[in-house]
Amino acid sequence: MDRAPFSHLANGPRLLADIGGTSASFGLETAPNQIDAIWVTECAAYPTLGAALVAYLSQPATVAAGGYQARFAGIAIANPIDGDWVTMTNHHWSFSIEAVCSQFSLKSLVVVNDFTALASALPYLAADHKRQIGGGVARAGATIGLVGADAGLGVSGLVPAGVDGRWIAIDSEGGHSTFAPMNEREIDILRYARRYHEHVSSERLVSGIGLGLVYRALCERARVEPLNLGTTEIMERGLHRLCPVCEETLEAFCEMLGTVAGNVALTLGAKGGIYIGGRIVPRMSDFFERSGFRARFEAKGRFSDYLSHIPTFVITEEYPTLIGMSAMLSAG
Repeated sequence: MDRAPFSHLANGPRLLADIGGTSASFGLETAPNQIDAIWVTECAAYPTLGAALVAYLSQPATVAAGGYQARFAGIAIANPIDGDWVTMTNHHWSFSIEAVCSQFSLKSLVVVNDFTALASALPYLAADHKRQIGGGVARAGATIGLVGADAGLGVSGLVPAGVDGRWIAIDSEGGHSTFAPMNEREIDILRYARRYHEHVSSERLVSGIGLGLVYRALCERARVEPLNLGTTEIMERGLHRLCPVCEETLEAFCEMLGTVAGNVALTLGAKGGIYIGGRIVPRMSDFFERSGFRARFEAKGRFSDYLSHIPTFVITEEYPTLIGMSAMLSAG
């Protein structure tokens, strides 16, 4: 479908970015609700955020879409934002928001936590850009929860604000809340993790960086020698049933994520549903749907019936955080 050129945006094209612990996505909003020139790169390929932005703005598609004309930008980043200086938790980039504004001649740069931006995208996801896992029906106008595993573990939500369809996204670091084991296997995983970390958060285990730790803990539990496997290798071996411990690692991940999601649903009263974001779960596809995620989500004793009515959705849209960042710039 043809869209209007970016001149129909009052202030020209808008530069959007989604910066994770391992990879970054960039795009240009060239017309209302149209994001073009999307480019994905590994963060490790560039020494600074500024260097990555220069590389993006030099891409032929970005140049053709008018990237150097952008004077308004939004960056969603996997990090808490408090003041001008940003230091990433799961990567070495640090930067001053004011300095980036100056370097790229921006009139405005909005920097927010990536899951705050992702939460802002939820009302705009098409039906075919999400996949329901289990039962439940979303209640219209009710609070929505968000959990997602990528390099780290993100938590956010949306709270309805008035009768005009507006929402307020929650700025949260809930992924760093203390991990709560639910069975003997998870108790053993926690014991193993405590040898290396004084505080074991949910993110330490239920994340891309956590899969390796869980794998090593389960190797010890099974009395087998662990291999030097990265996140991708653990997932591939587990999904293709090439390694029993890798497969058990993924099963444990899904169940532990179910516990986290259920906790968020109870904390927020998220009768509008819980959404699962991040890059890890979509890569699991049918494995995740067959897993113990939904059963664990509902396993809350006296409140199991309460949770059984709350739907859970996996976000399948490829670049949802860029959509959310666009929505936040429009709302602002």
